[in-house]
Amino acid sequence: MIQRLIAGLVAPLALAGCVSTSKQSPEPPPVAQPAATSPLVLTGATLIDGTGRPPITDSVVIVDGERIRCSGARADCPVPSDARILDLTGRWLTPGLVDAHVHFSQTAWADGRPDAIPVGSLYDFADTQASLRTMPERFYRAYLCAGVTAVFDVGGFPWTWGLREAAETNPLAPHIAAAGPLVSHINPPQLALPAEQEFILLADEEAGRSGVRYLASNRTDAVKVWFIAPGEAERAEIDARVAAVGDEARRQGLPLIVHATTLREAKVAVRVGAKVLVHSVEDEPVDDEFVALLKDNDVIYIPTLVVASGYVRMYDAALSGLPPSPVDDPNRCVDRGTLERIALSAEVGDYLSPRFREPGRWEQAKARWAQEYPTMAANLRRLYEEGIEIAMGSDAGNPLTVHGPSVYWEMEAMQAAGMPPGAVLIAATAGGASAMGMARDIGTVAAGKVADFVVVSADPLTDIANMRRIDSVVRAGVVHSLSSLERDNIRR
Repeated sequence: MIQRLIAGLVAPLALAGCVSTSKQSPEPPPVAQPAATSPLVLTGATLIDGTGRPPITDSVVIVDGERIRCSGARADCPVPSDARILDLTGRWLTPGLVDAHVHFSQTAWADGRPDAIPVGSLYDFADTQASLRTMPERFYRAYLCAGVTAVFDVGGFPWTWGLREAAETNPLAPHIAAAGPLVSHINPPQLALPAEQEFILLADEEAGRSGVRYLASNRTDAVKVWFIAPGEAERAEIDARVAAVGDEARRQGLPLIVHATTLREAKVAVRVGAKVLVHSVEDEPVDDEFVALLKDNDVIYIPTLVVASGYVRMYDAALSGLPPSPVDDPNRCVDRGTLERIALSAEVGDYLSPRFREPGRWEQAKARWAQEYPTMAANLRRLYEEGIEIAMGSDAGNPLTVHGPSVYWEMEAMQAAGMPPGAVLIAATAGGASAMGMARDIGTVAAGKVADFVVVSADPLTDIANMRRIDSVVRAGVVHSLSSLERDNIRR
């Protein structure tokens, strides 16, 4: 999708993340702490457990350490006498959100995607990657601040694998799964470093197999294929290479996830073993054959609807010289450095390719994408109605698709496409956990699972936009007030 986008296919301005925000409710009362080892009990909230079962009013959730001991009605979960009580009366408690499509190797601006606007002479790409590698905490905080307690990095530099272990034991970081370098028949030179690669070039079938073996040796969580629609003369050869990747992934016991935005390539991906599709089919309506393929192979579909809108805003600002509209960040989660870079979009027009300044070219490109967006929305609606498992993913890290709050834009777009708010919430919790391969531990509120929760002050089952109205976030049993996570409280 990104290659097509950079060539001129972009998202409608209506989905630029400019949604009205809601006033925050008072924060929940502090947690009483009789003893450091006593269980934490969250009482009084309306519990939405992520399974699709009816909500439980006046619920009790008992947490021992990092895990849930009991969750449900008061009669089913007696409160221990030594408990630390957090009274959440009048609030709603959901599982922590899961963003199943992010990129830690990208900054949410052009310095992390210099193939979009080549700003390398202003911001060296090697320096940018060094900063991302050594200071991921700003994105960790942004995710937790937005209610996101787990993320799936579905393609980046090898250093992204190293984030997983430390994040797992860090109550100020989301759980992380990582796919490492992408396998693709396209390898953008702007995204390579002298001694590090973000892509494994799918030059032939053996290159694909050896790439998968390399990924397996690094204990990757998945094999990701960036399957950009090839020209007609190349299709059979590229299909064979992708099939070799799928076969080797099976041999290595690794799930295959694929970026494929055309119906033909999406079908090929599923036939060769894809378990997760991380983008919408955007070129034509899905058909009965595709629906059957997804059902027969238990494929998870991640629509990733709004990412292109960020490119639209960046390119519009660069061409017009006017700053993009403010980032839709109701809870002040995005760090100031990211916001400052985004504001520079109006100052980099001279770095655009001359083709962007050809009369009418940019307007034509936007119009073409705008014609495709309804197809993406209709395809999501049909696949949901057909019972295909859906997961939510924002593609955060791409220009102006910020780490953290972009999940609100994506969830609201899914609701607008025809998914009920409760189904969107399942996609953003249990569905994402399944896509990450972590459903045993996260994604629902149930005994034995990790105690990851979001507490909000309005009912998300009436409108998914109410997930913006965060009071607090619990990560592995540690309660964080919203104020402690917003950007002004991040230590620099």
